[in-house]
Amino acid sequence: MNSAILITYNEDDVVREALALCDSADYKVLHSIKQDFLQAPKYGISTGKIQELKDIIISAKPDVIVFDEVLKPSQNYNLASELKIEILDREALILKIFEKRSSNAESKFQVNLAQLRYEMSRAKEKVRLSRMGEQPGFMGLGMFEVDVYYNDIRRRIVNTKSKLVKVGKQRELHRQARKRLGFKIISLAGYTSAGKTTLFNFLTDEKQDESNELFTTLSTTTRRVSINQEAVLISDTVGFISKLPAYMIEAFNSTLEELLYADIVLVMIDASDTLYELQKKFKSCFKTLNEIGVESYKMIFVLNKSELLDEDYILEIVDKLGLREDKKWIAISAVTGKNVKELKKLIAKIFQN
Repeated sequence: MNSAILITYNEDDVVREALALCDSADYKVLHSIKQDFLQAPKYGISTGKIQELKDIIISAKPDVIVFDEVLKPSQNYNLASELKIEILDREALILKIFEKRSSNAESKFQVNLAQLRYEMSRAKEKVRLSRMGEQPGFMGLGMFEVDVYYNDIRRRIVNTKSKLVKVGKQRELHRQARKRLGFKIISLAGYTSAGKTTLFNFLTDEKQDESNELFTTLSTTTRRVSINQEAVLISDTVGFISKLPAYMIEAFNSTLEELLYADIVLVMIDASDTLYELQKKFKSCFKTLNEIGVESYKMIFVLNKSELLDEDYILEIVDKLGLREDKKWIAISAVTGKNVKELKKLIAKIFQN
């Protein structure tokens, strides 16, 4: 496992998520620097922190610096110039996790498209900066003409998109076949690590990979289950995370569009989070679902990991998330099976109506 120094915000929930991202990308965090502000013009952090970072790098000898915010190419270059070490910003770190998790042709194409979009948005500035002197992360770019490098990325994007279109057509044929057979479809959605795959495994008796690491699911898995003695299909989809940029959502469009064709979307919520984390993650997840175009009437909000919570606290969560009025919700445990039968009954009732 490679090692890293983490620079992140001075908020407990943000620190936990940043550490989880590093762990999921196989980086052992040797030291964390917590700041209230990570958008200073030159380095992202204040100039006064640079010497402290140099001292930590000398003693800890990390492989990379992980910067838990989106950096401009100039900020990345300035940090690399001063610290003489590779800098990974939040988006680059997430892309590394995506690359590690991609297991089939479709997910590999989607990850490749997201990587190319990330690179394209920075290409011209990176080439310009590399001519000022090569730094970690900017090696060898100075030999390129800006337009040649930019056009090469654009050509690869077009090529990758055409491959995804072919995969999308195959997925559409599968959808049409399901429709002809009269199958109703349930899709699982939610913040990463909320327990989607655990519930999927419980309902289907499958053994899909599940762990506390982030983004264990990148490609859609669909299986048949029985709801009220009727065969229906259930799909597990990629999880969401805060500050997920539009180009990453677009890159995974062929996977996420499965949510649009579902009759019911189970929105998984980790009820074991703090109320502040719950609200933040719920808002981020709901925003992404709206951006994709999922209609709210299809959603059932599933408060997972509730086996250790009392009813009063669960109702407090429901009120904090605004689910009490005209919203379908249920508290379950995908580990113990608590209320999973009741969830099936709720699904069956909705199908009947």
